[in-house]
Amino acid sequence: MTDKPSPSKGLERLAGQVAAPPSPARRQPIDCGHFDIGIARDGTWSYRGSPIKRLPLVRLFSTVLRREADGTFWLVTPVERGRINVEDAPFVAVEVTRRGEGREQVLIFRTNVDDTVAADAAHPLRVVNDSETGAPNPYILVRDGLEARLTRPVFYELVELGREERVGDKTLYGVWSNGMFFPLGALDGPH
Repeated sequence: MTDKPSPSKGLERLAGQVAAPPSPARRQPIDCGHFDIGIARDGTWSYRGSPIKRLPLVRLFSTVLRREADGTFWLVTPVERGRINVEDAPFVAVEVTRRGEGREQVLIFRTNVDDTVAADAAHPLRVVNDSETGAPNPYILVRDGLEARLTRPVFYELVELGREERVGDKTLYGVWSNGMFFPLGALDGPH
């Protein structure tokens, strides 16, 4: 009978490498292939199919998450790097706070890993409509190609804060943040 390594031991090893100083003899982390870590659409992180329940560990891993130009997601430590599966976006925006009013308001989003980001030119909001259902899927750029999908309650808060704006030859419905207008959708009908 052989003992299988505990899944938590693999996670602990990887977590220990996040803060490890880089080896002077090695400049690039070793490519370890796939880490068998996934992020579900609801923001749940899992290892070998089991949810990672320790939020501090998830937060730690989120700090070394990278997205490559080809769209793949990687955890990159000073020692090694490995691909992970991301079902939709790696983060979920679970809260929005409004500071100010109208065109000068600032919308600040908090993610499931406690990152905060204000919608602005460097952190735009975007809405993609599902090709099959037409349902809106809203996102905000958190950092370096990594987005957070807005939960339905957060999106509904944005809709409540929204207003009509004429943009070119279209009337759009959207929100202002940091002096920028972010469309949530086009309004149908004659204008």
